[in-house]
Amino acid sequence: MSKPDDLLVDVAALVEAGQSNQMSLTVVTGGAVITGRLAPEAVWRARVSEVLSDSDRLGEFSAVFKAPSQKEGPPTHLHFHVARILQGTVGIPETGGMYRVAIKDISAWTVGDFSYSDH
Repeated sequence: MSKPDDLLVDVAALVEAGQSNQMSLTVVTGGAVITGRLAPEAVWRARVSEVLSDSDRLGEFSAVFKAPSQKEGPPTHLHFHVARILQGTVGIPETGGMYRVAIKDISAWTVGDFSYSDH
């Protein structure tokens, strides 16, 4: 998508303004389907920083995520937590992960998250 979807930018702005992590969304980007809940960027950064700081090998990268975002204007990225990349009949990782996706790269989206069941 060469120009970000204004409606999706508005959704991201509401997540940022409300500091809510309850908005579920599914997007298609680069052929991948990512499904999960959106988080405000500051919350997402704090969680990634926390995970990195607990790592013996990656702890030094934690500080990069602690720094607040310096940009002004509407959101340019979605920040997913408890998210999965859907592949076949499974979501990877099963427990959910942290993904940052550029809004301009999203080709399709829908409200809600998807999961698979054999039942």
